[in-house]
Amino acid sequence: MSQRTALKILLKGDVYHMQTLGGEHPEHAEFWVRATEGKIRNKSDWDKVLKNYRGGVDYPVSLFWKELMELYPDAKVLLSVRDPVKWYESVKSSIMRL
Repeated sequence: MSQRTALKILLKGDVYHMQTLGGEHPEHAEFWVRATEGKIRNKSDWDKVLKNYRGGVDYPVSLFWKELMELYPDAKVLLSVRDPVKWYESVKSSIMRL
C-alpha cells in the first residue's frame, strides 16, 4: 500500500490497486474476470473501470501491463524490485490474512 499512497500524492489522484478491487469496488470483479478471459480488448472497455484513476499498481492491473501500454502509450512505468522472501512475508502478514 505504501507505493499506492506515494503515487496518489505524486500523480495527484487515485491509483488502482488490489485494495480497490477487494475493498473499495468489489463490483469491478466481473470486469477483471472478463479481462482474464480476453474479453476486454479496447480502450473504451478499459476506460469504464480505469477512467477515474491516474495510475495503477500491483494486482490486478499488473497482469495487463502489456495491453495497457499499447492502449496508453504515454503512460509511465515504475518497475519495483523486491527481495522475494521479504515480499512473501509482507503478503503473508497482510493480504493473506484477509
